[in-house]
Amino acid sequence: MRYLGAATEVVPFWNRLSAFFRYPFHVDPLMVIAICTFVPMLLSANLIGVLVTVLLVLALFKYTYAVIRHTADGHMKPPPLATAFSGDGFGIVILQLVVFVLMGGLVFSAGLVGGPYLALLVLAFAVLALPASIMVLAMEHSVMAAVNPMNLAVLISRIGWPYFLLYGYVILLTLASGAAQEFALNHFAPWLAQPLAGFLNSTFTLILFHMLGYLLFQYQEELGFASDLQDADEQDSGHQRDRSGRFDADLDMNLKDGNYDRVLSMLKDSLKRDPHNSHRISQLYLLLKARHDTAELCRFHPRLLSWLASRNDSDGIKELLRILEQAEPGFRLDDPELSLACAQPLYRQGEYKAVLRLLQDFHKRFPDCEQLAPAYLLVAQALANGLGLWDKATAFLSFIEKKCPQHPLHGQIAAYKEQASRREPLKGPRATFAVDG
Repeated sequence: MRYLGAATEVVPFWNRLSAFFRYPFHVDPLMVIAICTFVPMLLSANLIGVLVTVLLVLALFKYTYAVIRHTADGHMKPPPLATAFSGDGFGIVILQLVVFVLMGGLVFSAGLVGGPYLALLVLAFAVLALPASIMVLAMEHSVMAAVNPMNLAVLISRIGWPYFLLYGYVILLTLASGAAQEFALNHFAPWLAQPLAGFLNSTFTLILFHMLGYLLFQYQEELGFASDLQDADEQDSGHQRDRSGRFDADLDMNLKDGNYDRVLSMLKDSLKRDPHNSHRISQLYLLLKARHDTAELCRFHPRLLSWLASRNDSDGIKELLRILEQAEPGFRLDDPELSLACAQPLYRQGEYKAVLRLLQDFHKRFPDCEQLAPAYLLVAQALANGLGLWDKATAFLSFIEKKCPQHPLHGQIAAYKEQASRREPLKGPRATFAVDG
């Protein structure tokens, strides 16, 4: 058995046409459209103006692709304004350009191999499969998946005849958009016609991409994932579900199907909403390790190391640090608290040299840091208790005594130094139960 999400309750997209046309007129998409359409009109035609215009175009397209995924995940309300202008995801526009180039190259190659008839046949399939390609690219962020004919044919076949109905709506929307823009350009003054045409084009694009996302949401069961309606005003209170259980079921299903890119994307999205969810972090860690995905391990290393440190997983910390060092020779953590948090389980496990490497030059990298005293106390303990280097340990204790007079540990340094002078393990002052009389 597998979780079906809202697959059995979704209203068919042909019964929601009015909702699709209302979609761009929520506050967030209206602001995105307004900023990306009207701001360029106020800019000078210089290098800075051109650069800002290009960035706004990228932001608009990033937002439209986010609409597909947002809708496919069960959100019938548009993504927030910040989606267009913050974080990563701008590369999706470049990926789409690459897809168009590859499709054009495929048609050209077909013409060279089989003549104009084969080229025409391939072009017809490319045009027919374009909505499917856009949906795959938005969900998978993979150019190869978005241009793979077998992949696109499977998607179209699983959706079935509704895909062709949607394709008809796409054509009608495109014609309506073109007609509306042409009317604006022919019947209004240029200062009004150009921004109005741009506004209309962006509005119809959002309608189209929301419709593509809804098609994925409607046929989630056939496409191998599960989503629920996420927006409170569209939920039936009698059909509340355990979101975590649904998400885990969806993950498990995609893992079994080998959709690892989809699993990674789902975990990333989940951690954006809940950055400190240790269960999702553990799933991300296991997935990245299993895939030997060094790039993503490097990208998420602060969160992963913090999670490993909270579990006292010294082996995991040591292994991840080794991967980071291999990927970037001379790698050093740039967070003092994280450095100390990782060093503590390493020390308890007897990885004294690893502790020293992790905390090397701590005072130079993080001057005036509150973690300086505990960090160098741990260094002193590693030198003395682990490596028998009592003189070096004493030097670090003296450094703490001199540089950290206000730190709570300062009052204990004399006892540590006395232990070091007697070559005793550095364990701090003995507890006392004496009561002042």
